[in-house]
Amino acid sequence: MKLSNSFVLRGGLFAFLLTLTAHASLATPYGKLVVSNTAACPHAQYTKIQDAINAASAGDEIVVCNGIYSEQLSITKSLDIEADSGAFLVPASIQPNATSLTTGNAIAAAVFVSGAANVSITGLTVDGINNGITECAPVLIGVYFQNSSGSLRHATVRNFALAASLNGCQSGTGVFVESGGGQNSDVEISDCSIHGYQKNGVTANETGTTARIHDNVVTGVGPTTGAAQNGIQIGFSASGAIRGNTVTNNFWSPCSDATTCTNVATAILVTQSNNVHVGENTVGIDQAGIFIDGNDNHVHGNTAFSASIFENITIFGNRNRIEENRVFNGGDADIFIQGRNNNVMDNLITEAPVGILVGAGSTGNVFAANTFHGVTMTIQDPPTGNLSKTIVADRP
Repeated sequence: MKLSNSFVLRGGLFAFLLTLTAHASLATPYGKLVVSNTAACPHAQYTKIQDAINAASAGDEIVVCNGIYSEQLSITKSLDIEADSGAFLVPASIQPNATSLTTGNAIAAAVFVSGAANVSITGLTVDGINNGITECAPVLIGVYFQNSSGSLRHATVRNFALAASLNGCQSGTGVFVESGGGQNSDVEISDCSIHGYQKNGVTANETGTTARIHDNVVTGVGPTTGAAQNGIQIGFSASGAIRGNTVTNNFWSPCSDATTCTNVATAILVTQSNNVHVGENTVGIDQAGIFIDGNDNHVHGNTAFSASIFENITIFGNRNRIEENRVFNGGDADIFIQGRNNNVMDNLITEAPVGILVGAGSTGNVFAANTFHGVTMTIQDPPTGNLSKTIVADRP
């Protein structure tokens, strides 16, 4: 018995559709959860961001509509959090919710990302103005990535500081990335505004941490008698790049003489880390501009100006490359070098008592093709103390 061609075709088509349906049923499309506590998004499923986080599956998107959200967030799964421009996270009080992997100190973070492979936070304003912390402990943090990877983009992180009576506490960092226990963190922080911090704007610490910090504006509080601030820090064997940022106004007032200063505030600090790229940043009106304490780092194409007391670029270490930077109006010098086999080349050095200061015992350094304007002495090799001991790095 012969089957008609149309019957065969229809049977084949039906089988094909069944196959497509079977494949579609195996796929797991990511969901979208909407949060709103105002009339801004009338079809929102949640009024609290944390409720949406708890209900979401890994890989879901959470849309945060305009409004003020008085809550802390805890994220332990991969999520994409997209906030409207008028979405503000302002916890009414910030409670301890984490412990530093390095020091064991209690941490109170407005946003705590823990053990997550890929968390993206975009557009959210995180404000610590109502943090309610009345002592030096717990350590106050804005956004804390712990053994987690992801990104923080187009965000504002502000007002992570304690009361004026507690301004000497080593607390109050805008963004903190930390790894421990053999785990890794790889975080991109970009196009953010970070200000009103007490200790550091951005800190990325410890082995296993990679931070790509670029195109942010990080602004210190200006002259302060409290914690010595650092705008951006990569330290303690963390790696990464600090690129294209604008960092200003980090200044510790009690330090007024380079020979007696006990603490130093910096715009960009690389401490006990190697192979970090610091490039195309603009830093100024700080006590020290770019401060490197490590080996094999590359400081390239930055503009640094008006470092008070100390230098626009300070290097402690070996085999670092300081190339094609523009430095203006340093304190005791525009560039300082202490170490071996560093290359200082093609820099434009303008207006300082000394163009390049070379620390005692430094050998094998190359100084070539630098251009000097308005300096009394181009290169001077005096004895010096170890300024790196005055650095007050952030290690919550």
